[in-house]
Amino acid sequence: MPRFGAGGISSGLNHKPVMNGVQRWENGALKNGMMSEEKVHNGGLYKRPFNEAFEETPMLVAVLTYMGYGILTLFGYLRDFLRTWKIEKCHIATERVEQKDFVPLYQDFENFYTRNLYMRIRDNWNRPVCSVPGERIDVMERFTDDYNWTFKFTGRVIKGVINMGSYNYLGFAQNTGFCADASAKSLNQYGAGMCSTRQEIGNMEKHEELEHLVARFLGVEAAMTYGMGFATNSMNIPALVGKGCLILSDELNHSSLVLGARLSGATIRIFKHNNMQSLEKLLRDAIVQGQPRTHRPWKKILIVVEGIYSMEGSIVRLPEVIALKKKYKAYLYLDEAHSIGALGPNGRGVVDYFGLDPRDVDIMMGTFTKSFGSAGGYIGGSKVLIEYLRAHSHSAAYATSMSLPVVQQIISSMKCIMGEDGTTLGQKRVEQLAENTRYFRRRLTEMGFIIYGNSDSPVVPLMLYMPAKIGAFGREMLKRNIGVVVVGFPATPIIESRARFCVSAAHTKEMLDAALREINEVGDLLQLKYSRHHFVPLLDRPFDETTYEETED
Repeated sequence: MPRFGAGGISSGLNHKPVMNGVQRWENGALKNGMMSEEKVHNGGLYKRPFNEAFEETPMLVAVLTYMGYGILTLFGYLRDFLRTWKIEKCHIATERVEQKDFVPLYQDFENFYTRNLYMRIRDNWNRPVCSVPGERIDVMERFTDDYNWTFKFTGRVIKGVINMGSYNYLGFAQNTGFCADASAKSLNQYGAGMCSTRQEIGNMEKHEELEHLVARFLGVEAAMTYGMGFATNSMNIPALVGKGCLILSDELNHSSLVLGARLSGATIRIFKHNNMQSLEKLLRDAIVQGQPRTHRPWKKILIVVEGIYSMEGSIVRLPEVIALKKKYKAYLYLDEAHSIGALGPNGRGVVDYFGLDPRDVDIMMGTFTKSFGSAGGYIGGSKVLIEYLRAHSHSAAYATSMSLPVVQQIISSMKCIMGEDGTTLGQKRVEQLAENTRYFRRRLTEMGFIIYGNSDSPVVPLMLYMPAKIGAFGREMLKRNIGVVVVGFPATPIIESRARFCVSAAHTKEMLDAALREINEVGDLLQLKYSRHHFVPLLDRPFDETTYEETED
């Protein structure tokens, strides 16, 4: 077998990037890296309408949001100054006495931001759940008497909270039913832990069965599974690229992809989110200019994208990305953590959603933590790629094998989706998720909220903007027995704080209607209905040609 590595020929991939002789792409009209709306909807690269638009932030809202952060920051520094001079008597926003002798965990501004801004709304996160994370959950009530530094339980449990925050897209997060029964049987037969790596004596027949099943599910030659989704990205990207290679990464890629890219030692350049004009410009410049200073051709060019972006709810423009990848002879790494199981007529992810050939994606990555109600991740592709990763991936060499009850949960749920359990339950769940997603998004838009993302994405960001409304929205929704996730800076841009809903096939229409009624009420209470129904297609947003290089050769 040929030798592959970060400095080798192709790291288990099929072709090398070239400097010259690039052929024109003629399968559909590509103009400045963007498909015109007519081409998108009239054949071309897309076999179905692609409805994805982002409403602009109202100017007044943006100004008030900046002012809100400015006022909070100003008063924070003022009160810190007054505490120094013993004028301010309230010492709630200071580090605990017990922390004084320890090395600071944060830099100066991080410390300031944590004490004066984050601590005000910290009660919205890490809420303890004491039930199965299904369509409804039980939440342990807690309170604080020291400004959210610590929490104490009241002893009361909030029952039957509608769960609009978990990634339980197909409703497989259950403690009853055929998946749970099969996992329990596996636990009795094999135990909970493997206590060894796959390369030593932790390779079981169930692991082999799972990998063959994943390969068939994806429509690829081979697959490899890992015990942790985050590590699937962060530990395998360094095995595929290294010094002398170029990574082109979407600006909104998950932190596991960002970490993997940084650990690889490759040069990293960022393109604007889902903007094919930006991506093509970087590809063209990489081909023409080569590596910095030496201008030698890049050893490899790897495009890194996600299927569904978990903070925006947007879907990758995969047909265009594949067309550009072929045109410039680059490689494509697709992270389907949120899209596998949740998109496509057969639940097989964004490739299935667009009706594309899986062989056009060099590295198909995904996780089992969402649609399959389990844990771990996978990489699918050619046999050469998978054999290379078995030998060189840190996750393969040093990580303990996946627990077999976890493996059995994946096998059972995946066979259900594929219809190999002898029922149509999996197909019905895929269809129900698509129906719930469209209904939930449409109703929120009709109510006047600003909603981001694709109309088919089960990740639904509702824009809050102002810092004070982050905590208020989360608290008010919990009062009404609705569990939501709220997100703010630095996880999002400073003026784009949001609530993120995750729709599930397990949600009934009655549950969704109940949640929508409460969201509508809280939206009126907090004045969150900012929409003017003036949508801006993503590719029509201003294009900033600035790129960022993380590593110089």
